[in-house]
Amino acid sequence: MLSTELVTAAYIGSSVLFILSLGGLSNQEKAKRGVWFGIVGMAIAILATVLGPEMSVSKYLIPSLIVGSIIGLFVAQRVQMTGMPELVAALHSFVGLAAVFIGLNQEINPTKMYFGADKVIHDTEVFLGIFIGAITFTGSVVAYGKLAGSITGKAIILPGRHLLNILMVVVCLVLGWMYLNDTVLATYLNQTGIWTLVAMTIIAFVIGAHLVLAIGGADMPVVVSMLNSYSGWAAAATGFMLGNDLLIVTGALVGSSGAILSYIMCKAMNRNFVSVILGGWGGSGEPLADIEGEMVATDNDSVASMLENAKEIIIVPGYGMAVAQAQSSISELTKRLRNRGKKVRFAIHPVAGRLPGHMNVLLAEAKVPYDIVLEMDEINQDFPETDVVIVIGSNDIVNPAAQDDPNSPIAGMPVLEVWKSRDVIISKRGKGTGYSGIENPLFYKENSRMLYGDAKKSVDELLTKIS
Repeated sequence: MLSTELVTAAYIGSSVLFILSLGGLSNQEKAKRGVWFGIVGMAIAILATVLGPEMSVSKYLIPSLIVGSIIGLFVAQRVQMTGMPELVAALHSFVGLAAVFIGLNQEINPTKMYFGADKVIHDTEVFLGIFIGAITFTGSVVAYGKLAGSITGKAIILPGRHLLNILMVVVCLVLGWMYLNDTVLATYLNQTGIWTLVAMTIIAFVIGAHLVLAIGGADMPVVVSMLNSYSGWAAAATGFMLGNDLLIVTGALVGSSGAILSYIMCKAMNRNFVSVILGGWGGSGEPLADIEGEMVATDNDSVASMLENAKEIIIVPGYGMAVAQAQSSISELTKRLRNRGKKVRFAIHPVAGRLPGHMNVLLAEAKVPYDIVLEMDEINQDFPETDVVIVIGSNDIVNPAAQDDPNSPIAGMPVLEVWKSRDVIISKRGKGTGYSGIENPLFYKENSRMLYGDAKKSVDELLTKIS
């Protein structure tokens, strides 16, 4: 067993590694090293906790750790990059549910007795941990369903939803007040007052599900980031409950970083964070502007000819590229075009895909050079001087209605202004509106051509024409 001093030193080391991990993940070139910092930090944290003086190692603990590790390894090896958003949402739900179980266990079987002000503080930690954890759990489950397609990506809005949310929160606060003050009713029903926690948990479950159900598919990247923040705060509350300093620090890091990322993404979408979590895309409710023109299809021969005559090329990846697993083919196309002396770059919108950084990871996985992968603010002004833009499975992030139609649900959202280039090639499976269900006038513009079909097959066929 480790001494208290060694455990504290291990926790400090893990905290530093977690901070270095977050710092590394801010840059593509350092991301892999950042991941390893996190892995090592978590391994140290687990060992220090299991071998700590306050830990009683039961016969169930080690088998549980082994089973959990095997499951984690199995899932990590099998999950595709297209499934990463769903996996992240699922993992958030585990954190939330763990916070709920730990909070209830602290009430049923407390590890330490508290009195006076200490009891009030501890009970507040229990209440907040369960409340945030319950919202995180069901919110993450619904987010998983939306991302996986088992729940519609459209916003499911109940009449008077805001009033309903306020009423549920107020009831939870009243139950929390009863729990903290150990009212006569609570004492009569149960000496520990646990019924108030159970009732609050059930209502918080409903709040979490109701909040995310009312959010449309276009806002899901922000929702995933938001739930990441919630899971961090739930972990921090759990750390206070258990008196575990590392859990407090780790939860605070995750919670604050998730909140900052959510803010950055909302800013990139010209959205108010509160409006996103309380109902998703708004719109004015007025009729949308009519779209003139028609979609014009093209083929790979025509696309190859355009690329042959182009000097400046920008590729805009989206979730469709991830679904088709076309990143390696796109990487090869990029290599061949650059070998011909053409300037090829990638334009990444902050909310491309269904997970923050989704496209960056895919392109890094396909060995696309980091220096040609640019963020929206770095490349948006270059589209007017671009000969050809290739849009691979993107919709909302290249939708001119965000600028032209004040009644559009995405009005005001900064987008990649691909229509300002000479020619735009849109690789798309069909004529549908995509995940968010918003029509895109880009597809009808005179300089746009639709390359229908699976993105990978289309690019592979294009490679046969460009040596």
